[in-house]
Amino acid sequence: MQDATTVLSIIRERGEQGLPLKNLYRQLYNPQFYFRAYVRLYSNDGAMTPDATGETVDGMSREKIKTMIDLIRQERWRWTPVKRVYIPKRNGKLRPLGLPSWSSKVMQEVVRQLLDGNSEPTFSDHSHGFRPGRGCHTALSEISHGWKGVHWIIEGDISDCFGSLSHDVLMN
Repeated sequence: MQDATTVLSIIRERGEQGLPLKNLYRQLYNPQFYFRAYVRLYSNDGAMTPDATGETVDGMSREKIKTMIDLIRQERWRWTPVKRVYIPKRNGKLRPLGLPSWSSKVMQEVVRQLLDGNSEPTFSDHSHGFRPGRGCHTALSEISHGWKGVHWIIEGDISDCFGSLSHDVLMN
């Protein structure tokens, strides 16, 4: 197996050149990607929160990674159901929160690494959401330094807007 860092640099180069990815599924057999995913995730606050199966970061081992890779090889990997909990919001309502199993989190991170390496170079420099080193603050900084004539920015949450409007009103 090639070193995960080498593979990611090759994937990134292909992304920069606009070339398609080939044999990406085979990279899921590389244990180094799982070790990298573990290192990125183990210190998160929720790592010790048990999921629907009771799994936590403590259950991760080389043997567990080997088992995950064997399941991928046999095309028998199955995502486990997410544990749903509700946490209170400031306004008194409850916000749903999904807690995936630790194995699912690791597998998601492995897939994210592989896809991100190819996709990241193709994104616009003006795109800030869910990108490494970018977010709300970099977007606001770009607006304040680059946009001339902007004095106000209004942020709003319209997620429940259409849920509270009459269906007849929406259809008209």
